[in-house]
Amino acid sequence: MRKFFFVLFFCAWLRDAGAQQDASAGRSVDGGMAALSRRSVYYVSPGGDDRNPGSLAAPLLTPGEALRRVVSSPGKGAGILLRAGTYRLDTTLVITPAVLGGHRLYIGPYKNERVTISGTRLLKPRWAPWRNGILRAAIGKGLSPDQLYCNGRLLHMARYPNFDSTQRVFDGTAADAISKERVSRWAHPAGGYVHALHQGEWGGFHYRITGVDTGGALRLEGGWQNNRPAPMHTQYRFVENVFEELDTAGEWFYNAEEGNLYVYPYGGTHSATAVWEYSVLDQLIAIRGRDQGASKGAGVGVDKEPVRDVEIRGLDFRGTNRTFMQTREPILRSDWTLYRGGAVFVQGGERIRIAGCSFEGLGGNAVFISNYNRHVSITGNLIDHIGAGAIDFVGNPDAVRSPSFQYGQSVPEDQLDREPGPKSDDYPADCRAYDNLIHDIGRVEKQVAGVGIDMASGIRVSHNTIYNVPRAGINIGDGCWGGHVIEYNDVFNTVLETGDHGAFNSWGRDRYWLPDGHRVDSLTEVEPGKPFWDVVKPITLRNNRWHCTHGWDIDLDDGSSNYRIYDNVCLNGGLKLREGFGRVAENNILVNNSFHPHVWFKKSGDVFRHNIVFADYAPIGIDVWGKEVDSNFFLMGSSLEAARKNGTDMHSISGDPLFVNAAAGNFAVAARSPALRVGFRNFPMDRFGVVSPSLKRLAARPPMSDMRILQGTRKGETVEWMGATIKNIEGLGERSAAGLFDENGVLLVKVPDGSRAALARLKKGDVIRSVNGKPVNTVKELLAVLQAVNWQGKAGLTIIRNQQEQALELPLK
Repeated sequence: MRKFFFVLFFCAWLRDAGAQQDASAGRSVDGGMAALSRRSVYYVSPGGDDRNPGSLAAPLLTPGEALRRVVSSPGKGAGILLRAGTYRLDTTLVITPAVLGGHRLYIGPYKNERVTISGTRLLKPRWAPWRNGILRAAIGKGLSPDQLYCNGRLLHMARYPNFDSTQRVFDGTAADAISKERVSRWAHPAGGYVHALHQGEWGGFHYRITGVDTGGALRLEGGWQNNRPAPMHTQYRFVENVFEELDTAGEWFYNAEEGNLYVYPYGGTHSATAVWEYSVLDQLIAIRGRDQGASKGAGVGVDKEPVRDVEIRGLDFRGTNRTFMQTREPILRSDWTLYRGGAVFVQGGERIRIAGCSFEGLGGNAVFISNYNRHVSITGNLIDHIGAGAIDFVGNPDAVRSPSFQYGQSVPEDQLDREPGPKSDDYPADCRAYDNLIHDIGRVEKQVAGVGIDMASGIRVSHNTIYNVPRAGINIGDGCWGGHVIEYNDVFNTVLETGDHGAFNSWGRDRYWLPDGHRVDSLTEVEPGKPFWDVVKPITLRNNRWHCTHGWDIDLDDGSSNYRIYDNVCLNGGLKLREGFGRVAENNILVNNSFHPHVWFKKSGDVFRHNIVFADYAPIGIDVWGKEVDSNFFLMGSSLEAARKNGTDMHSISGDPLFVNAAAGNFAVAARSPALRVGFRNFPMDRFGVVSPSLKRLAARPPMSDMRILQGTRKGETVEWMGATIKNIEGLGERSAAGLFDENGVLLVKVPDGSRAALARLKKGDVIRSVNGKPVNTVKELLAVLQAVNWQGKAGLTIIRNQQEQALELPLK
């Protein structure tokens, strides 16, 4: 009887879930998801048997067998309910129209039991001591273990330098990682890997070692993971899967020819009783419409058969392979390449829902929505500590008119397709990512995002919390085809391992765009609608909170056009608008930073108004200041004066905005604030990020630094900066001690050992006089200038030390 009542509960819940999904997509509901009988529900248990009928009393053993039985289920819907435990898949579960046979499908746990879907295979090694604390076991020849776990804890391939979680990039790098001297110590390095940042720190590269040449240098294949070719970084690199580097606890090496696994276990590991497993699958569940292949060109259009009405809920996904060597498909002319795959992969789906799941310890992407998809919803998930990206919506480049695939490429004008919009429907549209907690992603691959959008339309990214990422929190790779809404997200601690990027980043190197801006000016003079051929609908960024560690909070890079940016709080990096058309940025708060207009087109039509700005604008290559830059509020009168010298902001004012509680992150202004006189309006400060109580309890909060642009303004005031204590030069005594002729500069009062200032070779008594050649007379000016150039990763200082002028390079990372 208990079974019967649970099935009734399940059917009703499933009907409600379907109603919510269809309602969110603006569609009517026919109630078909409630048409389940007891014979339509298949139970699976780690203690089951695939010869069983699949009832609660006699469950099946594997999810794959349950999936095979769906096609013959009575009624219009079927459910697969999994009992608690770990299900290690032999192959990817593939859901196709043929598998479903017209049924709607629900897959989830029985009564919220804890269910793990894993891409690992168990090992039962017989360990024997080898040498220097290393254990050895014969596990068989010809295997391809990629990620190894002991009692659920990830171990690391033998690497140099050793894993160190305190290091900013790759958990440890070394300039000599692949030096000839080091390579000479390796007997058989083939099969190892080299990982490095791009020379410009624009993401990463990955290579497989194929051998050693006659000169003692490594032979490598790879480096295709970035669409802006360049050498690997000289400092930020490491090597792994090299036997001779097996030298510390938590490392391992597998010799495929011997069939031996070598492990240096962590202290306290009882190797004989521990659970050992290694990853074998790249994907765990794949939903594929009819004729969906692995290639990017296999699309589902109106004449094809999509998979419809599948919900995956409440499952834990674990243990997939790293896929960095498969990341090689260029995404039009963006800087990225990608691998079309993930733990959950959807290609050719309609009304698909992935909800309440967790994705942890994956080697590659978590959720990938590829090519034709409509009304796919990714909601309420926890995605953390994975090797690549969290959620991607990526269309088929065959749907793009006149596509180009590298920065310097373009289609000749006389061959350009001039029809606006896509040429097929083979792309994600009207999908959403809502209420997901995403953090600590990109543990292996660095050119990834919390949410990535390329060649898609009408994607809504709402109420997600995203932090601790190596590059962008949210990235839009091109203008195709706009209509996206990015709202109420909390995105912080971004661009942690790279540079020259944003918490939100976009490119718009669409049909109209060329590297030669003057040529674009000429062509758009003749065809003014050309910039909007691909981005046919505006892209909206509203009511988000952004924080970028090594770049801009909002970075609209090359070509990004047709944006509406309003009601955003930018906590650290400011707002950058590089060349593009038709951007309107209004009613944003740029804390401790400013507006960064870069190389605008002559008739950009850009608008920047009603914003609160903390520091001087930071223009680069600006001759024409768009359609309107005015009616803004500046915290510093000097910044307003500087803006007016450019011919902007004639109706802007400056003063104290009277924030309600800036220290707590409430940047609403008081009713008597002068900012209201220039058109600024308050917007909610308590609606950023995830909304589910369970996820809110887990989510971190962004750093709320003091309004440091205003610090150091009172006589004698000291300020903490890079671990040091600084102040304005004041009085004859300080002037004389430093050997100055005036009271201009910033004095370092204390420089503790080990502080960032000390590591930058600054000393007590130094006086900073300029940054990148720009004089800094006060602490306030120093902090403002450094914020403006933070994205560059370093700055040139002129200091006075021992009454002598010296030059010093200051790392900003």
